[in-house]
Amino acid sequence: MFTVLKQEGTARRGEFQTVHGTVQTPAFMNVATAGAIKGAVSAFDLKDIGCQVQLCNTYHLHVRPGDKLIKELGGLHKFTGWDGPILTDSGGFQVFSLAKLRKIREEGVHFNSHVDGRKIFMGPEESMQIQSNLGSTIAMAFDECVQNPAPYTYAKASCERTVRWLVRCKAEMQRLNALEGTINPHQMLFGINQGCTFDDLRIENMKQIAELDLDGYAIGGLAVGEPKEDMYRIISAVEPFMPQNKPRYLMGVGTPGNILEGVSRGVDLFDCVMPSRNARHGQLFTKKGIININNEKYKKDLSPIEEGCNCPTCQNHSRAYIRHLFKAGEMLAMRLCVMHNLYFYNTLMKEIRDALDNGTFREFKEQYTDLLDTRI
Repeated sequence: MFTVLKQEGTARRGEFQTVHGTVQTPAFMNVATAGAIKGAVSAFDLKDIGCQVQLCNTYHLHVRPGDKLIKELGGLHKFTGWDGPILTDSGGFQVFSLAKLRKIREEGVHFNSHVDGRKIFMGPEESMQIQSNLGSTIAMAFDECVQNPAPYTYAKASCERTVRWLVRCKAEMQRLNALEGTINPHQMLFGINQGCTFDDLRIENMKQIAELDLDGYAIGGLAVGEPKEDMYRIISAVEPFMPQNKPRYLMGVGTPGNILEGVSRGVDLFDCVMPSRNARHGQLFTKKGIININNEKYKKDLSPIEEGCNCPTCQNHSRAYIRHLFKAGEMLAMRLCVMHNLYFYNTLMKEIRDALDNGTFREFKEQYTDLLDTRI
């Protein structure tokens, strides 16, 4: 399923084969939380901006419109129109970030919906059942995402429970994939490494989940407020214990500079709401740094967001026009900017892959890591 084609240090150039298509890695997964990219971007638009993988959220789709309805309608691929690989997050992060009232037990988590307050129970089996109903390509294991910083004793107990939950996730997925009527009987399962910012907990947790021989492995619980130096340290500490022949996913990361640092430490897959969220507020990524299109200096600027960019926005519209759309409160402003930022991220990933193919990744990283995160 996953082949490392080339390495430069610990940076990896690979191919990830799935039932819904082959992903060239390193890759960025475009976040369509409720089945759509925020900013009026459809699944069909994603083809135009170089998207390889769409990421949808288990919790949000379970709450609305309901995973059973989506199964009845043929699964996420038919529901959204996206025919490539889809990864579904387990819902664990949302349970712990959105639910105000929750009780964590060995069997799972009891909590109230953030939409209507109704009582919901979600454990490893329920998360797998929901994701099976959605029919995604990759299902994420149900885990506890602990806030940083956390007491060592709690982080340790949480890691141990997350491993027990992962064993249950694997057993339930095997059962579901064998059932008649399962939308995607080839659904894959990724385990999630946890342990806050404690190196020893992270390493021990990674060793334990690697023994389960899963389809891929993620590093979770980072990019949640800790200094980026801590995040980089944890990735470097965990990497030697991650299986070499399985894809590696750094969850919720990040800026272009974060991605370059992650790739250099052996990460294959990334996701983040940043490009679309920032775009909706007029913050746009370019090869020279980040611009704020709302600034007065763009009022008469007839140039595209970025010279030489082949995204649909830059090919057709000026900075002056996009700034006007924001000032006029037009929805088109968000759509055009989201299209640009996602194109930028997917193009950046292609340039990273090309640099790895050519043996020039180190130079590419040195040139762009700080520059791309700089606000102009």
